[in-house]
Amino acid sequence: MSLGRGLGTRLGAGARVLVGRDTRRSGHMLEAALAAGLASAGVDVVLGGVLPTPAVAELVAARGDLAAGAVISASHNPFPDNGIKVFGPDGFKLSDAEEAEIEAAMADPVPGPTGAGVGAVEHWPDAAEHYARDITARFDLDLSGLRIAVDCAHGATVATAPGVLAALGAEVDLIGARPDGVNINVECGSTHLGALQARVRAGGHDLGLAFDGDGDRMLAVDGAGGLVDGDQILAICALWLRGRGELPGPAVVTTTMTNLGFRRAMADAGIEVRWTDVGDRYVLAEMRAGGYVIGGEPSGHLINLRSGPTGDGLAAALLLLSALRDSGRPLAEAATVVRHLPQRLVSVRVQRKGALAGADEVWDLVRAFEREAGEDGRIVVRASGTEPLVRVMVEAPSPEACERWCAEVAAAAERALGAA
Repeated sequence: MSLGRGLGTRLGAGARVLVGRDTRRSGHMLEAALAAGLASAGVDVVLGGVLPTPAVAELVAARGDLAAGAVISASHNPFPDNGIKVFGPDGFKLSDAEEAEIEAAMADPVPGPTGAGVGAVEHWPDAAEHYARDITARFDLDLSGLRIAVDCAHGATVATAPGVLAALGAEVDLIGARPDGVNINVECGSTHLGALQARVRAGGHDLGLAFDGDGDRMLAVDGAGGLVDGDQILAICALWLRGRGELPGPAVVTTTMTNLGFRRAMADAGIEVRWTDVGDRYVLAEMRAGGYVIGGEPSGHLINLRSGPTGDGLAAALLLLSALRDSGRPLAEAATVVRHLPQRLVSVRVQRKGALAGADEVWDLVRAFEREAGEDGRIVVRASGTEPLVRVMVEAPSPEACERWCAEVAAAAERALGAA
């Protein structure tokens, strides 16, 4: 409620805000509180119900009468978590400065309107259908004859992805499509691919697609059930766009977590790789600053600015399917463009993740690894943005080296920051 009031104060009375949510049980509670806070500041609220995060961003940008959009979701996080993402009238996430203004308004509330000055709250029951129609029209794609297994993670893409893929001609076999309020992301979706891989391996599918709870990420499995990660998906799409003359630079934007095999594949193709810190906001900022059209993360968070203003799992799936249809190659063959270096990623639960920068023992080990590996390896140590974790990622010439260095750095992080 406080966040709604702060956002409403910043926007001003009479503004309109679209609010969407994922399928978590707490979404109803937080939707009511957020709407109450906005209305108390004189802002009109449009409730879109269950909507993928990118749907809110794109609908706000398309309608023209909305000053902002808000999504109540914890994305790929476990069910008990929840959060709120805010988009501006152009569909892009707010800058740090704009978020600071909202926080200042929350800390120093002003008296709100009363009586007829209080904002109205209305429902937009077919918001998901509007988004689905728009994205279907955006892709000139015939998926006839393709059988696709789709895992919606019991999340927000239940409202959009199956209908869009079917409208384009695909035969869709759904799993993770029965949300009950507590099963979002539970052993399903892009963070738990086992169920989708098993379904595809059972036979009869050309490939599988897995979304996360709020629909801004997508990973795939090939016809044999093998994982195709975000690096491979980004590479396939970048090469296809390059071949069509639609890749400015030519360059792609990705983060420090991207496998070195991706960088080598892009170098072989004459495509520059622009690196950023981990996080889609940093990828997007680099894309907008450089005029690039595509970027992403290994997690499957792919941004295509010619499709929409934020990461969109369904749009990424349609871009991938466009590339595959045009080339005539199966996904397994197309994915071989990226030859991954051995990689190990561990998450260390700690008590003081904010003290990572001063953990000298950790950084001494990082420098020791860099001296040993040279150009044939890479290590990334960072604090999670959403959980009390420090993530350690090591790429090295052998799996044994990855395991050894990951274990040493993880143990040092626990000693320096307190094991939780």
